Formats: sequence, structure tokens, C-alpha cells
Amino acid sequence: MSRLEEIEALARIAVDCGFQLHRDIGPGLLESVYEALLFAALTDRGLKVQRQVSVPITYKGVVVDNAFKADLIIEGTLLLELKSTERAAAVHGKQVLTYLRLLDLPLGLLMNFGQATFKDGLQRIVNNHR
Repeated sequence: MSRLEEIEALARIAVDCGFQLHRDIGPGLLESVYEALLFAALTDRGLKVQRQVSVPITYKGVVVDNAFKADLIIEGTLLLELKSTERAAAVHGKQVLTYLRLLDLPLGLLMNFGQATFKDGLQRIVNNHR
């Protein structure tokens, strides 16, 4: 299986787990609750998942080690950023793309559990910056 196929397989699992969580619990909980439950669902599927991963930034020789925190990273490859807001904001997608670029990861999923349907709150973001 190629690296691209592996990433796509991880994305399918993540979307399935997110969908089931949204279906079973619905919108309205805190982001931290969705994060803990999604972490559990993904690890139950045998995946290696990291929570609250530090995203450092370096600019003109200045290093900020804990500039940002990525919600979940699956198998060191796929980034998940979770939200629980009524409306998606453009800044959320930009946030994911920034994390992808800083961590040099190829794909991120923005999952907003605050939307009425999971599909409405799901956004796929690809890092083409090389």
C-alpha cells in the first residue's frame, strides 16, 4: 500500500468514527469531550493517536515551542482539528492548513461537531506547500 493509500485509509476511519460519534451523541458538547471520545474510538480501532500535540514555529531564528496545539494526530500522518461551533469560520480551515505546513503533514480533517449534520461540519484540507 502506498503512502497516499495509507493516508486515505486513515482518513476513512477517522471520518467513520467522527460520523458515528456525531450520530450517537449529536451536537452541543464541548470540544474537549468530542476530542476524548474520538481519541478513544480511534485507539479502539488499533490506531496510534496523539492528543494535544505541540506545534512549534520558527521565524527568523526565534523558536516558539508551544505556539499551537493540534487536537489529534493519527499515526503521525493525519491531523484532526475539532470544533464545536454553530457556524464554521474560514479561520478554522486556515488554522488546519497552518498546522499542516508547520508539521509538514499532507492531510488534515476539520471536524465541527456543532453543525446539525456531520457532513456539514466536515472539511478536508490538503497541504500542497512544499
